[in-house]
Amino acid sequence: MNRRKFISHAAAGLGASYLAPRAIADLLVLDTPHRAEATDTVVLGKTGIRTSRLAMGTGTVGFGGSSNQTRGGSLTRLLRTGYDRGLTLFDTADSYGSHPEVAEAVSKLPRDKVVIMTKCDIREPKEAKGAIDRYRRELKTDYIDILLIHCVTEGDWSTRYRGVMDVFSEAKQKGIIKAHGVSCHSIEALRAAAASPWVDVDLVRLNPVGAHMDADPQTVVGVIKEMRAQGKGIIGMKILGQGAMRKRQDEAIRFALGTGVLDAFTIGAETDGEQSDLIRRVAAA
Repeated sequence: MNRRKFISHAAAGLGASYLAPRAIADLLVLDTPHRAEATDTVVLGKTGIRTSRLAMGTGTVGFGGSSNQTRGGSLTRLLRTGYDRGLTLFDTADSYGSHPEVAEAVSKLPRDKVVIMTKCDIREPKEAKGAIDRYRRELKTDYIDILLIHCVTEGDWSTRYRGVMDVFSEAKQKGIIKAHGVSCHSIEALRAAAASPWVDVDLVRLNPVGAHMDADPQTVVGVIKEMRAQGKGIIGMKILGQGAMRKRQDEAIRFALGTGVLDAFTIGAETDGEQSDLIRRVAAA
């Protein structure tokens, strides 16, 4: 399923599983030892990768080689500003068309202080191998910190795409990538990711209203707990429900932090003001 079709399909189910306040409370971890900050250094599972709690997303309405961030024309500056504020996880993808802007931003920063996560839509092994080399050229880096198979929906993806997984594994052995995994877009795919020892990092959809998620929040949190028990790194996405919670950001961020199942999460600010506001809201939550 291509990304454009997926977005159209997912929109039909927006808000279908809103959680009542009591149900939300049951999912929250209330013994957080300290106030969370967007700029806290976190470790992604057993990968050893250290990064900021908040990632800078570059793919808002991202498909077909562009996104709101790339169309705005100021992404490079926004990434550098975010780094100066303490945000070190750069969330990009081939389909967002944001590799050049990420490359330009990172060129002025210490490479070992930045974590680049990108995503591959290709499902054929030979093409995927060529894509990894292309991504490195576009990003102007010798290695990619996290490479994900993008937008996985099939419950049998861990056998169906074994060839691509082997390509990623070989790249990891050569030091071309540090960690591999998937971004899941169905509950079947999410459960398969939980069962697969190959997955180092999983990008999961999570918000309290169930908008653009794989299943209701209780079910998704349960699967993520299985992943965490195995030491997988967990990064949350769709924290604001692809805009469904734009006017309820504090609630969404409190939920993301309060469940205790995410190592980090990504939100795609589009302006300097939005970015600074997100950092403030995370601290306030």
